[in-house]
Amino acid sequence: MKTYTLLACAAAVALAGCSTTSGSGNVASAATKDWTAPVGKDGNVPFPSTYTPYPGRPTALVGAIVFDGRGGRIDNGIVLFRDGKVVAVGDASLATDGYDRIDGSGKFVTPGVIDIHSHLGDYPTPSVQAHSDGNEATSPMTPEVWAEHSVWPQDPGFTRALANGGVTSLQILPGSANLTGGRSVTLKNVSARTVQGMKFPGAPYGMKMACGENPKRVYGGKGRMPSTRMGNFAVNRQMWLDAQAYDGKKRDLGKETLKGVLDGEILVHNHCYRADEMALVMDMAKEMGYKVTAFHHAVEAYKIGDLLRENDVCSAIWADWYGFKMEAYDGILENAAFLQREGACVVIHSDDENGIQRLNQEAAKAQAAGRRIGIDIPDAEVVGWFTYNAARAMGIAEMTGSLETGKMADVVLWNGDPLSVYSRPEKVWVDGALMFDAMDRKRRPVSDFELGQPGEGDVK
Repeated sequence: MKTYTLLACAAAVALAGCSTTSGSGNVASAATKDWTAPVGKDGNVPFPSTYTPYPGRPTALVGAIVFDGRGGRIDNGIVLFRDGKVVAVGDASLATDGYDRIDGSGKFVTPGVIDIHSHLGDYPTPSVQAHSDGNEATSPMTPEVWAEHSVWPQDPGFTRALANGGVTSLQILPGSANLTGGRSVTLKNVSARTVQGMKFPGAPYGMKMACGENPKRVYGGKGRMPSTRMGNFAVNRQMWLDAQAYDGKKRDLGKETLKGVLDGEILVHNHCYRADEMALVMDMAKEMGYKVTAFHHAVEAYKIGDLLRENDVCSAIWADWYGFKMEAYDGILENAAFLQREGACVVIHSDDENGIQRLNQEAAKAQAAGRRIGIDIPDAEVVGWFTYNAARAMGIAEMTGSLETGKMADVVLWNGDPLSVYSRPEKVWVDGALMFDAMDRKRRPVSDFELGQPGEGDVK
């Protein structure tokens, strides 16, 4: 749990008020005597979201440059939100009666930053063996595990991502030791006692897969299959054939996840570096009847931008990581720019507890690399790399990722151009609730884990 001094949780009737219920209102708390295993809306999905937005105020951000996340830019714009939703986005003619006005002159507004690839909570800080809960590296295929069951809500990385990076939503993935690593979970970046209190309501599950060096190294090192890339594909294909034959008569947690993928309900996020392997994986997906939503890391995606566009597969990439293993050696700074030029979907991700605090800067680096070779991508498009495109690939774009009427009021007010290394979030709202304010020391979140330590841990 992360503590926000004088934030909404403190105002909630009692500490138990932080243990929220789902929108359906029929999920009992674990603290009640009549508690039974919680179920989702369809009656059979366990561990449902119990997230409820913190209370907010009707707010008008006035006079800022607004990037809406969908490629739009409004100078001297206004963003209105209330009751957790965006009400309107427009120019200075919008009426602001009934709203708390915040002067954004000389500042910038974007949707909340979204990280599609994070391991916060599963590999939390401090990074010690006792906290290493991201890889169930006991079998190359572990679709039965769920990343959310390893998430530690007190990870200081959550509050740092919020305050330093403007991150309002993030996907927590299992690690990449396995060919099939298990289910991912999408979280709202708020304080909660349990992972269910952070769980993004209505977000589809993802399933983490991996190809290339990691699985063959991990399991080849144990003297078992796979130890080669051909072994990777053989094990994967057999897994899908077995999943197709699953009739559900006897519950099998792994096959339930795989069936969800085959039915299009669970999205595949595939760790993959080399272009040739990504092309083969897309062919395997067609053979077995599933779809890859996004290739993660994808340092050679620039070689197959047309194939990725035609197959509607996003590339979740770094700006400049390369060369740290053989399959990363053909990574280039211009990867994002070439993909954008091909009309393919670009997402900037972190895979790192520090990088998640600077996704805006990473996007700016990738933009600059493109500009140096004559590919000039407008700022408003680049903002979409760490907002809307991430939401699209995570299956939550209808709810967040852009400043559009009716969407969640996940909003960042930056003290300068978000694509500048000199800028940082000044205020961050999640579902219309002000969760961080650099100008108010009482709204600077600190993890419970840090309290009592010298300087209260990382005071922001």
